[in-house]
Amino acid sequence: MQEFEIDANHKTPREINQAIKKSAKENDKIIIRNPNAMHYMVAGLTEPVEVLIDGSAGYFVGTMIHGAKIHINGNAGWFPADNMTEGEVIIDGSAGDGVGQGIYGGVVVVKRDAGSRTGEIMKNGTIIIGGNSGFMSGLFMMGGRIIVLGDISNDAGESIIRGAIYVKGDIKSLGKNAKVEEINDKDKTELYELLTNYGFQLTENDYENFRKIVPRSKRPFYGKESEEG
Repeated sequence: MQEFEIDANHKTPREINQAIKKSAKENDKIIIRNPNAMHYMVAGLTEPVEVLIDGSAGYFVGTMIHGAKIHINGNAGWFPADNMTEGEVIIDGSAGDGVGQGIYGGVVVVKRDAGSRTGEIMKNGTIIIGGNSGFMSGLFMMGGRIIVLGDISNDAGESIIRGAIYVKGDIKSLGKNAKVEEINDKDKTELYELLTNYGFQLTENDYENFRKIVPRSKRPFYGKESEEG
């Protein structure tokens, strides 16, 4: 594997991203040293390259990527993996608001806690939160799945249209157009395969505790909200 290292000290986000895009064409892995929680790192990368951020990242890390695999050895600020179309963003620590905002595909993993509006307006893909997720997680969610291993805060699934939010812990309250269902054997198998693949070791009883938040209606903004089916 051919690797390339970038020292982010005394560089601007533009300089870092230019260096990443140039080196991504010729290397399999890029390591960013001394990131110092810089904003907008690895923005718009379309090469299928591995990127290790050796420290914490700021706002909009991995925004609009297609195919890259980013591993953040620390925390991330607001909106990691914003509008990602394909790829993977793994955050070893916690993240701020808007994890996976608007993603069209790929996988986002936050090993610890996330802020509010996780998966806001996401269209597809998967978001895994290893700890708790804040208020209005799944806001205007249009597809895909969010998996929360801890608790989910107020107004979960607010105005959800499609997709599902799987929660192992407590659901503080539901948003408009959201309802809770029990998971089935197919759900449990998919959760087990996915979570095990990303290093989460759960017991059989843990999987029994999952519930899922789904839309009450596919057309909640046309007339009175009512449950379909």
